[in-house]
Amino acid sequence: MQIVLFDNKHRNKLYPFTQTRAVAEIRTGILTNKERWEYLSGTEVFILTENYLQPLYNDYVSGDILLIDASVIFNEEQAKKILQIPQGYYVSYSKGFIAGRFTTHDKFDFNALNNLSFDKMINWKEEVVRLDHPWQIFQHNETFIKNDFALITEGRKSQPIDASNTVIALENIFVEEGASISCSILNATAGPIYIGKNATIMEGCMIRGAFSMGDNSLLKMGSKIYGATTLGNNCVGGGEIKNTVMFANSNKAHDGYLGDSVIGEWCNLGAATSNSNVKNTGGIVSVWNEDTKTQIPVAQKCGVLMGDYTKTAINSSINTGSVYGICCNVFGAGLLPKHLPSFSWGATDKYQIDKAITDIDHWKKMKHQSLSEAEKEVLKKVHGL
Repeated sequence: MQIVLFDNKHRNKLYPFTQTRAVAEIRTGILTNKERWEYLSGTEVFILTENYLQPLYNDYVSGDILLIDASVIFNEEQAKKILQIPQGYYVSYSKGFIAGRFTTHDKFDFNALNNLSFDKMINWKEEVVRLDHPWQIFQHNETFIKNDFALITEGRKSQPIDASNTVIALENIFVEEGASISCSILNATAGPIYIGKNATIMEGCMIRGAFSMGDNSLLKMGSKIYGATTLGNNCVGGGEIKNTVMFANSNKAHDGYLGDSVIGEWCNLGAATSNSNVKNTGGIVSVWNEDTKTQIPVAQKCGVLMGDYTKTAINSSINTGSVYGICCNVFGAGLLPKHLPSFSWGATDKYQIDKAITDIDHWKKMKHQSLSEAEKEVLKKVHGL
Protein backbone atom coordinates (compact mmCIF):
# COMPACT_ATOMS: atom_id res chain seq x y z
CA MET A 1 0.00 0.00 0.00
CA GLN A 2 1.24 3.47 -0.92
CA ILE A 3 0.22 6.53 1.11
CA VAL A 4 -0.48 9.60 -1.04
CA LEU A 5 -1.15 12.92 0.71
CA PHE A 6 -3.21 15.19 -1.52
CA ASP A 7 -3.96 18.91 -1.48
CA ASN A 8 -7.66 19.65 -1.34
CA LYS A 9 -9.40 22.33 -3.41
CA HIS A 10 -9.00 24.87 -0.59
CA ARG A 11 -5.19 24.78 -0.62
CA ASN A 12 -4.92 28.43 -1.72
CA LYS A 13 -6.44 29.51 1.60
CA LEU A 14 -3.07 28.59 3.15
CA TYR A 15 -1.35 31.38 1.20
CA PRO A 16 1.52 32.30 1.19
CA PHE A 17 2.91 28.94 2.27
CA THR A 18 1.29 26.88 -0.49
CA GLN A 19 2.72 29.03 -3.28
CA THR A 20 6.00 27.12 -3.05
CA ARG A 21 5.08 23.79 -1.42
CA ALA A 22 2.41 21.15 -1.08
CA VAL A 23 0.27 21.26 2.07
CA ALA A 24 1.95 18.06 3.31
CA GLU A 25 5.26 19.96 3.57
CA ILE A 26 3.94 22.62 5.97
CA ARG A 27 5.60 22.20 9.37
CA THR A 28 3.12 21.81 12.22
CA GLY A 29 4.59 20.99 15.62
CA ILE A 30 7.84 19.06 15.31
CA LEU A 31 7.08 17.46 11.94
CA THR A 32 5.53 18.09 8.57
CA ASN A 33 2.51 15.92 7.78
CA LYS A 34 4.61 13.96 5.28
CA GLU A 35 7.20 13.23 7.98
CA ARG A 36 4.43 12.37 10.46
CA TRP A 37 2.89 9.75 8.17
CA GLU A 38 6.32 8.29 7.41
CA TYR A 39 6.89 7.85 11.16
CA LEU A 40 3.51 6.22 11.54
CA SER A 41 3.69 3.91 8.52
CA GLY A 42 7.40 3.16 8.29
CA THR A 43 7.24 3.70 4.50
CA GLU A 44 7.90 6.48 2.01
CA VAL A 45 4.95 8.82 1.66
CA PHE A 46 4.05 10.50 -1.63
CA ILE A 47 2.51 13.88 -2.43
CA LEU A 48 -0.14 14.95 -4.92
CA THR A 49 -0.41 18.70 -5.45
CA GLU A 50 -0.84 21.44 -8.05
CA ASN A 51 0.75 20.47 -11.36
CA TYR A 52 3.35 23.26 -11.27
CA LEU A 53 4.57 22.04 -7.86
CA GLN A 54 4.51 18.30 -8.61
CA PRO A 55 8.09 18.18 -10.06
CA LEU A 56 9.36 18.97 -6.54
CA TYR A 57 8.19 15.55 -5.31
CA ASN A 58 8.69 11.87 -6.08
CA ASP A 59 5.97 10.19 -8.12
CA TYR A 60 3.91 7.34 -6.72
CA VAL A 61 3.30 4.26 -8.85
CA SER A 62 -0.09 2.79 -9.68
CA GLY A 63 -1.47 0.04 -7.44
CA ASP A 64 -2.90 -0.03 -3.92
CA ILE A 65 -3.32 3.62 -2.90
CA LEU A 66 -4.35 5.13 0.45
CA LEU A 67 -5.28 8.72 -0.38
CA ILE A 68 -5.29 11.13 2.60
CA ASP A 69 -6.16 14.83 2.83
CA ALA A 70 -2.83 16.51 3.65
CA SER A 71 -4.51 19.35 5.54
CA VAL A 72 -5.93 17.04 8.23
CA ILE A 73 -3.65 16.52 11.26
CA PHE A 74 -4.46 13.25 13.04
CA ASN A 75 -3.18 12.13 16.41
CA GLU A 76 -1.46 8.74 16.57
CA GLU A 77 -4.54 6.70 17.47
CA GLN A 78 -6.62 8.32 14.75
CA ALA A 79 -3.89 7.76 12.17
CA LYS A 80 -3.78 4.05 12.99
CA LYS A 81 -7.50 3.85 12.17
CA ILE A 82 -6.92 5.56 8.82
CA LEU A 83 -4.17 3.05 7.98
CA GLN A 84 -6.73 0.25 8.46
CA ILE A 85 -9.27 1.52 5.92
CA PRO A 86 -10.42 -1.46 3.80
CA GLN A 87 -10.01 -1.53 0.03
CA GLY A 88 -12.81 0.37 -1.74
CA TYR A 89 -13.84 2.43 1.31
CA TYR A 90 -13.54 6.15 1.95
CA VAL A 91 -13.83 8.19 5.15
CA SER A 92 -15.89 11.37 5.34
CA TYR A 93 -16.74 13.88 8.09
CA SER A 94 -18.54 17.19 8.44
CA LYS A 95 -16.11 19.03 6.17
CA GLY A 96 -15.99 16.31 3.54
CA PHE A 97 -13.61 13.62 2.31
CA ILE A 98 -10.72 12.67 4.63
CA ALA A 99 -9.20 9.52 3.14
CA GLY A 100 -9.93 6.61 0.82
CA ARG A 101 -8.30 3.39 -0.33
CA PHE A 102 -8.49 2.07 -3.87
CA THR A 103 -6.55 0.28 -6.57
CA THR A 104 -5.58 2.07 -9.76
CA HIS A 105 -3.65 1.03 -12.86
CA ASP A 106 -3.46 4.59 -14.18
CA LYS A 107 -1.72 7.74 -13.00
CA PHE A 108 -3.95 10.63 -11.95
CA ASP A 109 -3.08 14.23 -11.19
CA PHE A 110 -4.37 17.00 -8.92
CA ASN A 111 -7.07 18.02 -11.39
CA ALA A 112 -8.49 14.46 -11.52
CA LEU A 113 -9.11 14.10 -7.77
CA ASN A 114 -12.80 14.89 -8.05
CA ASN A 115 -13.30 12.05 -10.52
CA LEU A 116 -12.27 9.26 -8.13
CA SER A 117 -14.98 6.85 -6.99
CA PHE A 118 -15.31 4.48 -4.03
CA ASP A 119 -17.73 1.70 -3.08
CA LYS A 120 -18.60 2.47 0.54
CA MET A 121 -18.36 5.31 3.06
CA ILE A 122 -17.19 5.32 6.68
CA ASN A 123 -18.66 8.20 8.70
CA TRP A 124 -15.89 9.77 10.83
CA LYS A 125 -17.23 11.26 14.09
CA GLU A 126 -13.99 12.05 15.94
CA GLU A 127 -12.70 15.61 16.14
CA VAL A 128 -9.70 16.38 13.93
CA VAL A 129 -7.73 19.52 13.13
CA ARG A 130 -7.81 20.59 9.49
CA LEU A 131 -5.66 23.47 8.32
CA ASP A 132 -8.10 25.81 6.61
CA HIS A 133 -6.13 29.01 7.33
CA PRO A 134 -2.42 29.71 7.90
CA TRP A 135 -2.82 31.20 11.39
CA GLN A 136 -4.03 27.80 12.63
CA ILE A 137 -0.42 26.66 12.29
CA PHE A 138 0.60 28.66 15.37
CA GLN A 139 -2.79 28.49 17.11
CA HIS A 140 -2.64 24.67 17.33
CA ASN A 141 1.13 24.37 17.64
CA GLU A 142 1.14 23.35 21.31
CA THR A 143 -1.12 20.38 20.56
CA PHE A 144 0.95 19.45 17.50
CA ILE A 145 4.22 19.53 19.47
CA LYS A 146 2.80 17.41 22.29
CA ASN A 147 1.44 14.79 19.87
CA ASP A 148 4.65 14.65 17.82
CA PHE A 149 6.83 14.48 20.94
CA ALA A 150 4.95 11.40 22.13
CA LEU A 151 5.19 9.84 18.66
CA ILE A 152 8.91 10.24 17.97
CA THR A 153 10.26 9.69 21.50
CA GLU A 154 8.22 6.61 22.40
CA GLY A 155 10.52 3.81 23.60
CA ARG A 156 13.66 5.91 23.10
CA LYS A 157 16.17 7.37 25.54
CA SER A 158 17.24 11.01 25.49
CA GLN A 159 20.88 12.04 25.43
CA PRO A 160 22.04 13.41 28.81
CA ILE A 161 21.85 17.17 29.46
CA ASP A 162 25.00 18.92 30.62
CA ALA A 163 25.09 19.74 34.34
CA SER A 164 25.73 23.43 33.60
CA ASN A 165 22.02 23.79 32.71
CA THR A 166 19.01 24.32 34.97
CA VAL A 167 16.39 21.73 34.06
CA ILE A 168 12.75 21.58 35.19
CA ALA A 169 10.53 18.55 34.36
CA LEU A 170 13.38 16.51 32.88
CA GLU A 171 10.95 13.71 31.95
CA ASN A 172 9.40 16.02 29.34
CA ILE A 173 12.69 16.86 27.60
CA PHE A 174 14.27 14.86 24.78
CA VAL A 175 17.70 15.62 23.32
CA GLU A 176 18.89 13.94 20.15
CA GLU A 177 22.44 12.79 19.43
CA GLY A 178 25.02 15.50 18.81
CA ALA A 179 23.01 18.35 20.36
CA SER A 180 24.86 20.82 22.59
CA ILE A 181 23.22 22.78 25.45
CA SER A 182 25.22 24.97 27.83
CA CYS A 183 24.39 27.17 30.84
CA SER A 184 20.73 27.58 29.94
CA ILE A 185 17.31 27.13 31.59
CA LEU A 186 14.91 24.50 30.20
CA ASN A 187 11.44 24.40 31.77
CA ALA A 188 9.18 21.67 30.36
CA THR A 189 6.44 21.97 32.97
CA ALA A 190 3.82 23.39 30.60
CA GLY A 191 4.85 21.33 27.57
CA PRO A 192 7.63 19.12 26.19
CA ILE A 193 10.97 20.33 24.86
CA TYR A 194 12.50 18.54 21.87
CA ILE A 195 16.06 19.28 20.70
CA GLY A 196 17.06 17.82 17.33
CA LYS A 197 20.31 16.26 16.14
CA ASN A 198 23.40 18.49 16.21
CA ALA A 199 21.37 21.48 17.41
CA THR A 200 23.14 24.05 19.56
CA ILE A 201 21.74 26.10 22.44
CA MET A 202 24.29 28.73 23.48
CA GLU A 203 24.82 30.08 26.96
CA GLY A 204 22.13 32.02 28.76
CA CYS A 205 19.07 30.85 26.82
CA MET A 206 15.74 30.61 28.64
CA ILE A 207 13.26 28.12 27.18
CA ARG A 208 9.74 27.20 28.22
CA GLY A 209 7.85 24.36 26.54
CA ALA A 210 6.20 23.42 24.43
CA PHE A 211 9.24 23.89 22.19
CA SER A 212 10.76 22.07 19.26
CA MET A 213 14.17 22.73 17.74
CA GLY A 214 15.09 20.97 14.50
CA ASP A 215 18.30 19.30 13.40
CA ASN A 216 21.36 21.58 13.04
CA SER A 217 19.50 24.64 14.36
CA LEU A 218 21.06 27.26 16.62
CA LEU A 219 19.77 29.38 19.51
CA LYS A 220 22.06 32.34 20.11
CA MET A 221 23.18 33.55 23.53
CA GLY A 222 20.49 34.97 25.80
CA SER A 223 17.53 33.91 23.67
CA LYS A 224 14.10 33.93 25.36
CA ILE A 225 11.75 31.26 24.00
CA TYR A 226 8.12 30.90 25.08
CA GLY A 227 5.79 28.07 24.10
CA ALA A 228 4.47 26.99 21.77
CA THR A 229 7.38 27.59 19.41
CA THR A 230 8.96 25.53 16.63
CA LEU A 231 12.28 26.12 14.92
CA GLY A 232 12.62 23.86 11.89
CA ASN A 233 15.86 22.32 10.65
CA ASN A 234 18.86 24.61 10.04
CA CYS A 235 17.21 27.66 11.64
CA VAL A 236 18.82 30.37 13.77
CA GLY A 237 16.89 31.85 16.69
CA GLY A 238 17.67 34.85 18.87
CA GLY A 239 16.01 37.58 20.92
CA GLU A 240 12.44 36.88 22.07
CA ILE A 241 10.23 34.33 20.29
CA LYS A 242 6.76 33.23 21.35
CA ASN A 243 4.12 30.89 19.84
CA THR A 244 5.81 30.94 16.43
CA VAL A 245 6.59 28.33 13.77
CA MET A 246 9.67 28.71 11.55
CA PHE A 247 9.70 26.08 8.81
CA ALA A 248 13.41 25.52 7.96
CA ASN A 249 16.60 27.36 6.97
CA SER A 250 15.29 30.69 8.30
CA ASN A 251 17.01 33.18 10.60
CA LYS A 252 15.89 35.42 13.42
CA ALA A 253 19.39 35.77 14.80
CA HIS A 254 19.20 39.04 16.71
CA ASP A 255 17.25 40.92 19.35
CA GLY A 256 13.65 41.83 18.64
CA TYR A 257 10.26 40.24 19.27
CA LEU A 258 8.54 37.62 17.11
CA GLY A 259 5.20 36.31 18.33
CA ASP A 260 2.08 34.45 17.15
CA SER A 261 3.58 34.11 13.70
CA VAL A 262 4.52 31.68 10.93
CA ILE A 263 7.78 32.09 9.02
CA GLY A 264 8.43 30.11 5.84
CA GLU A 265 11.75 28.73 4.59
CA TRP A 266 14.86 30.78 3.73
CA CYS A 267 13.57 33.91 5.44
CA ASN A 268 15.83 36.37 7.27
CA LEU A 269 14.71 38.88 9.88
CA GLY A 270 17.19 41.75 10.09
CA ALA A 271 18.59 42.88 13.43
CA ALA A 272 15.99 44.45 15.75
CA THR A 273 13.07 43.41 13.56
CA SER A 274 9.96 43.15 15.76
CA ASN A 275 6.32 42.40 15.10
CA SER A 276 3.15 43.47 16.85
CA ASN A 277 0.78 40.63 17.68
CA VAL A 278 -1.96 42.58 19.51
CA LYS A 279 -3.87 45.74 18.57
CA ASN A 280 -3.67 48.66 20.99
CA THR A 281 -7.44 48.39 21.39
CA GLY A 282 -7.24 44.69 22.27
CA GLY A 283 -9.73 44.05 19.47
CA ILE A 284 -9.87 41.26 16.91
CA VAL A 285 -7.00 41.22 14.41
CA SER A 286 -7.97 40.96 10.74
CA VAL A 287 -5.65 39.34 8.19
CA TRP A 288 -5.42 39.50 4.40
CA ASN A 289 -6.91 36.42 2.74
CA GLU A 290 -5.51 35.88 -0.75
CA ASP A 291 -8.29 33.48 -1.71
CA THR A 292 -11.08 36.03 -1.19
CA LYS A 293 -8.94 39.18 -1.65
CA THR A 294 -10.35 40.57 1.60
CA GLN A 295 -9.35 41.13 5.21
CA ILE A 296 -10.95 38.54 7.48
CA PRO A 297 -11.11 38.48 11.31
CA VAL A 298 -8.80 35.99 13.03
CA ALA A 299 -8.36 36.37 16.80
CA GLN A 300 -7.08 38.80 19.40
CA LYS A 301 -3.51 37.77 18.62
CA CYS A 302 -1.84 37.39 15.23
CA GLY A 303 1.61 38.55 14.23
CA VAL A 304 3.05 37.98 10.75
CA LEU A 305 2.57 35.25 8.12
CA MET A 306 5.74 35.36 6.00
CA GLY A 307 6.26 33.37 2.80
CA ASP A 308 9.47 31.66 1.71
CA TYR A 309 12.57 33.69 0.76
CA THR A 310 11.27 36.93 2.31
CA LYS A 311 13.73 39.22 4.13
CA THR A 312 13.29 42.22 6.42
CA ALA A 313 15.70 45.13 6.84
CA ILE A 314 17.20 46.02 10.21
CA ASN A 315 14.86 47.77 12.64
CA SER A 316 11.78 46.67 10.69
CA SER A 317 8.49 47.25 12.54
CA ILE A 318 5.93 44.68 11.39
CA ASN A 319 2.29 45.59 11.92
CA THR A 320 -0.30 43.39 13.65
CA GLY A 321 -1.76 40.72 11.38
CA SER A 322 0.66 41.20 8.48
CA VAL A 323 0.87 38.89 5.47
CA TYR A 324 3.95 38.90 3.23
CA GLY A 325 4.10 36.75 0.12
CA ILE A 326 7.13 34.83 -1.07
CA CYS A 327 10.40 36.51 -1.99
CA CYS A 328 9.67 39.98 -0.62
CA ASN A 329 12.36 42.50 0.26
CA VAL A 330 10.73 44.27 3.22
CA PHE A 331 11.94 47.71 4.26
CA GLY A 332 10.62 51.17 5.11
CA ALA A 333 10.22 53.69 7.90
CA GLY A 334 7.64 53.31 10.66
CA LEU A 335 5.03 50.55 10.70
CA LEU A 336 5.27 48.52 7.51
CA PRO A 337 2.30 47.69 5.22
CA LYS A 338 0.11 44.86 6.47
CA HIS A 339 0.08 43.09 3.11
CA LEU A 340 2.87 42.75 0.54
CA PRO A 341 2.26 40.56 -2.52
CA SER A 342 4.87 38.02 -3.57
CA PHE A 343 8.01 39.48 -5.14
CA SER A 344 7.51 42.93 -3.58
CA TRP A 345 10.56 45.18 -3.41
CA GLY A 346 9.63 47.57 -0.64
CA ALA A 347 6.05 48.83 -0.72
CA THR A 348 5.81 49.89 -4.36
CA ASP A 349 8.29 48.08 -6.63
CA LYS A 350 8.58 44.50 -7.91
CA TYR A 351 11.48 42.10 -7.39
CA GLN A 352 12.69 41.08 -10.86
CA ILE A 353 12.76 37.31 -11.23
CA ASP A 354 16.35 36.95 -12.45
CA LYS A 355 17.68 39.05 -9.58
CA ALA A 356 15.44 37.22 -7.11
CA ILE A 357 16.80 33.82 -8.20
CA THR A 358 20.39 35.08 -8.00
CA ASP A 359 19.86 36.51 -4.52
CA ILE A 360 18.12 33.36 -3.25
CA ASP A 361 21.04 31.28 -4.51
CA HIS A 362 23.44 33.54 -2.55
CA TRP A 363 21.45 32.90 0.63
CA LYS A 364 21.32 29.16 0.00
CA LYS A 365 25.09 29.00 -0.46
CA MET A 366 25.51 30.37 3.07
CA LYS A 367 24.03 27.05 4.26
CA HIS A 368 25.84 24.97 1.64
CA GLN A 369 22.78 24.50 -0.57
CA SER A 370 21.63 25.73 -3.97
CA LEU A 371 18.41 26.23 -5.92
CA SER A 372 17.34 23.24 -8.00
CA GLU A 373 16.02 23.69 -11.51
CA ALA A 374 12.58 22.55 -10.30
CA GLU A 375 12.60 25.23 -7.58
CA LYS A 376 13.56 27.89 -10.12
CA GLU A 377 10.63 26.89 -12.33
CA VAL A 378 8.25 27.18 -9.37
CA LEU A 379 9.54 30.68 -8.61
CA LYS A 380 9.09 31.72 -12.24
CA LYS A 381 5.55 30.38 -12.19
CA VAL A 382 4.61 32.28 -9.04
CA HIS A 383 6.30 35.45 -10.32
CA GLY A 384 4.13 35.31 -13.42
CA LEU A 385 0.83 34.87 -11.59
